[in-house]
Amino acid sequence: MRARPSPLTGATLLPVDSEHNAIFQCLAGSRAEDISRIILTASGGPFRTASAEAIDAATPAEAVAHPNWSMGAKISVDSATLMNKGLELIEAHYLFGLPSRRLDVVVHPQSVIHSMVEFVDGSVLAQLGSADMRIPIAYALAWPERMATPAKRLDLASIARLDFETPDLQRFPALRLAREALESGGAAPIVLNAANEVAVAAFLAGAIRFVEIPAVVQQALSSASYDAPLSVGDVLEIDRVTRDKSRSMMKVSCS
Repeated sequence: MRARPSPLTGATLLPVDSEHNAIFQCLAGSRAEDISRIILTASGGPFRTASAEAIDAATPAEAVAHPNWSMGAKISVDSATLMNKGLELIEAHYLFGLPSRRLDVVVHPQSVIHSMVEFVDGSVLAQLGSADMRIPIAYALAWPERMATPAKRLDLASIARLDFETPDLQRFPALRLAREALESGGAAPIVLNAANEVAVAAFLAGAIRFVEIPAVVQQALSSASYDAPLSVGDVLEIDRVTRDKSRSMMKVSCS
């Protein structure tokens, strides 16, 4: 399968995010009709095994303490809510052209397998590597060749085990909301992203609780009545209005 061209410019799009880059690597040389589904892996974040009570009381410091990756505060909170995986579902749809029903998420706490592709014959290809963004960045820079990196090599014997779990959509509803936004289409993914950014900023500022982040997003999606965007200007306007409405909803100011 070739790199997907941009619908706007025709330029070749090379995914750099670790999950989408892993999928791109697994798809190399495959035909679109050979693909059964794409499986995105999620670490599960810092609250993977936490009780509902612990999640309800989560602090910003706890939410940004990612177990495997060193990231900024916003994306770390998205990882804790699993919204990052929901956004990656939407990205995968547009990058690889598969519908929601053929995009899955599995929790993989070791973050060794960065994503997988299942083919129509039942084969599954996975891309493995250390949790180091230099690997996908190097692949994108050197594509269609490869270049050496100083990334730590995997020692599978010392890792010893690879675990997998189904995401818990009761404790982490953000993933469900993202899939619903993908399936609704139109303005919904824009609303999802804008409301989430405002809610995460409010949480980091101590203005709302962790569990209120997906609640803000759900309310924004439920109250949205935008036409499908036809231009970048439409996208920016939907984003602006959603942010204003979400701030008003929380009665806080988040810049």
